[in-house]
Amino acid sequence: MPLLAIKDLRKSFTAPDGGRVELLRVNAFALDAGAQCALRGESGSGKTTFLHLIAGILQADSGSIQLGGTELTVLSEARRDRLRAESIGYIFQSFNLLQGFTCLENVLLGMSFGPGTDRAAARTLLERVGLGHRLDYYPRQLSIGQQQRVAVARALASRPRLVLADEPTGNLDARHADEALALIRAACQEAGAALLLVSHDARTLAAFEDVRDFAALNHPADPEVRV
Repeated sequence: MPLLAIKDLRKSFTAPDGGRVELLRVNAFALDAGAQCALRGESGSGKTTFLHLIAGILQADSGSIQLGGTELTVLSEARRDRLRAESIGYIFQSFNLLQGFTCLENVLLGMSFGPGTDRAAARTLLERVGLGHRLDYYPRQLSIGQQQRVAVARALASRPRLVLADEPTGNLDARHADEALALIRAACQEAGAALLLVSHDARTLAAFEDVRDFAALNHPADPEVRV
């Protein structure tokens, strides 16, 4: 059984005129434990909506999302939040670091929603991503590349089974993008976590053996409208 199994997934939103517009229709998708997969798709193609459904941030209209045999679509919002905290790491394009907290505190907060905080483990994670000397720095005191490294450490803080990465190199130049991608892939492999990354960047996609075309997966009723 794959770690992630999706069938007949549908998601629609309310249009300005009050009508419903289907934005996501994925008939089947699967990802094995420990696998690393990249989804190719242009900006606005619905990739972020897809990740948000997998993470339980959004509720699907219909269909099945199974993570490790647990059906997400039947869970309450509170139980989806708990499952996400315990089993899913999320790396956002904009990093979503809390500006009023230090690097160490950002990682500890990531832990607090899952199995609990562990200061020694948080320090080890930051050391692993090359920020052992920046534990008490705030995000505003870091470079963009260093902020990305904190985001990677935070995503791995709860020892997730699945890491979702939404255009994680989009705000980086080519050199730092290559470094960040290598770090993400190596950290996931070391932690035994599967990785599902979405991107429109050819350079990023070229690093993966398993690259799937999101447009071939997603067939919404209105192909002109995306989020």
